[in-house]
Amino acid sequence: MAKFIYRMQNILNLKLKLEEQQKMEFAAARKRLDEEEDKLTLLFHRKAGYEEEGRRLREDNLKVQDILDNGNALMQMDEYIAVQKIEIRKAEEALEKERQKLQEAVQERKIQEKLRENAFEAFMKEENARESKEVDELVSYTYGQKRR
Repeated sequence: MAKFIYRMQNILNLKLKLEEQQKMEFAAARKRLDEEEDKLTLLFHRKAGYEEEGRRLREDNLKVQDILDNGNALMQMDEYIAVQKIEIRKAEEALEKERQKLQEAVQERKIQEKLRENAFEAFMKEENARESKEVDELVSYTYGQKRR
């Protein structure tokens, strides 16, 4: 039996490599989004700490400067949180772009694999037809030898 050689195997290999590369880029985008979300969580915790400190300052001795500083810190934290939310939105958009690229790479690989399967099926049909022809020729030859 002849060996099956897919003439576009190099394209299939390239599609596999591109898919793996896209998976890594998607993972990197996901990691960046996770990091940005972690930063936002830390900012919320920090803000909560400032709020608690503000409550404590109002309960204890009324030091106006400390209370004003705390209020400024809270406003600054709100600004940081707003900026961080924008960064998260950017990271989510980047993640979505990478997801779409990954999906396209997977589709292209699947197309190439389907083409390879179709080529293999055609090869098997040709191979079976060739073998059948050889068997028929062998039977005809042996039958012809017996009749003589």
